[in-house]
Amino acid sequence: QLQLVESGGGLVQPGGSLRLSCTASGFTLDLYAIGWFRQAPGKEREGVSCMSTSGGSTNYADSVKGRFTISRDNAKNTVYLHMNSLKPEDTAVYSCAARPIVCRTGEDEYNYWGQGTQVTVSS
Repeated sequence: QLQLVESGGGLVQPGGSLRLSCTASGFTLDLYAIGWFRQAPGKEREGVSCMSTSGGSTNYADSVKGRFTISRDNAKNTVYLHMNSLKPEDTAVYSCAARPIVCRTGEDEYNYWGQGTQVTVSS
């Protein structure tokens, strides 16, 4: 069964940090570009970051540039989203998604999705 599983979410104070993990089972992530998306209550889902299969191309939403970093460890079949200087507006359910080779902005271009992990930034 092909599956993506996110972990690492939780409650953190403003200015804090979290590291989200996206681990694949049933397939190898090194053949896929991995995108992170988030959806806040009452809002549309938005793209946060993406890394191509080779790791040579990464992109970030303007709202997270300089604070979030995407990385991958192919040996662990895992992609990470390192989130620093968190703000209340970062509160959302974060999901990872996979598609072949290169990143795309459209959600419908991703083949596999995880179930999501909740991130809450609050004092």
